[in-house]
Amino acid sequence: ILLCIEGELNTELKDGRTFTLTTGMTYQVADNTIAHRSSTKNGAKLFIVD
Repeated sequence: ILLCIEGELNTELKDGRTFTLTTGMTYQVADNTIAHRSSTKNGAKLFIVD
């Protein structure tokens, strides 16, 4: 589980879809799901529960 505390995190899925996580937003990632990569232009502060 990821919680964006500050900034923005951009995530691109293997199928080409993209999402932007902004302050206060969360998302969940699990094993054996679609591959993804994340990046940020100006930084982001995240709270991650693994």
